[in-house]
Amino acid sequence: MGRVFVAGSINMDVVATADRHPRVGETVAGRQVLYFPGGKGANQAVAASRLGAQTTLIGRLGRDSFGAELKAFLGELGIDLGYVVETAEAHTGTAIITVAEADNTIVVIPGANGLVGADDVDVVPLLAGDVAVSQFEIPLPAIAAFFRRARAAGATTLLNPAPAQAMPHELLALVDILVLNETELGFLAGSELSESDEAARIIAVARQLQAREDQTICVTLGKRGVLALAGREEIAVSGRVVKALDTTGAGDCFVGALAAQLADEVPLRAALAFANAAASISVQRMGAGPSMPTAAEVAAVLPR
Repeated sequence: MGRVFVAGSINMDVVATADRHPRVGETVAGRQVLYFPGGKGANQAVAASRLGAQTTLIGRLGRDSFGAELKAFLGELGIDLGYVVETAEAHTGTAIITVAEADNTIVVIPGANGLVGADDVDVVPLLAGDVAVSQFEIPLPAIAAFFRRARAAGATTLLNPAPAQAMPHELLALVDILVLNETELGFLAGSELSESDEAARIIAVARQLQAREDQTICVTLGKRGVLALAGREEIAVSGRVVKALDTTGAGDCFVGALAAQLADEVPLRAALAFANAAASISVQRMGAGPSMPTAAEVAAVLPR
């Protein structure tokens, strides 16, 4: 079995719950405030680790109370934190999240995550069969350096380009598997997409974005399931109907689960179905990192 290496953000999520989201300029009464370990990088590492993958996290924390709490939480899950650097130059990344009506709005303050650079990823001992994962909450040059190292080692590169931002073609070309939602796909491909678009339209836009003939693009569609373009093969995974409590971290759960499955050499179609089931479990719980399921929990909801 290969290993999962995640280069990415580590945040403390400060979550306020309310009956509804405030309009611009409005104040509403909240129900409670909660503190959860988060950050897309940490979330993805937690998901992979809980699902049985040997997982290493690469990133930065501030030397503050949030940093100490996050390091303790991640360490207790068995995640290798040997490549997580503590810095006094910035505070630990923080996300301010409002959850209402089973949906969320998020403001992310990068803090120490913005200091992750090529030096942080150059020392990581990647090997063939490993899966290198990243997302857009650390600087793009660090991601490019990480993926160049991964491809040189024969590892699989998996990118979740969220939050969406312009990406140089050179970085896209380093990606073996791109995982994104239809909004992010539309942004990167320069084609507007909506929830009402048919599968054929989504696949056509994904084909426009492909940087290499062998590149896989996975489009997560929430309750509508997943579409993937794997080279020239089209794959569809049906959605799962569940009662969502908190959608924070669902995409990260999918990415971490997919990485864990690929590191275990599971074929792509089965890996996508597994990741989709894992994400459906995560949305039924509060918080991002703590909502990630175990392999046994996912197996229990998959058809036998």
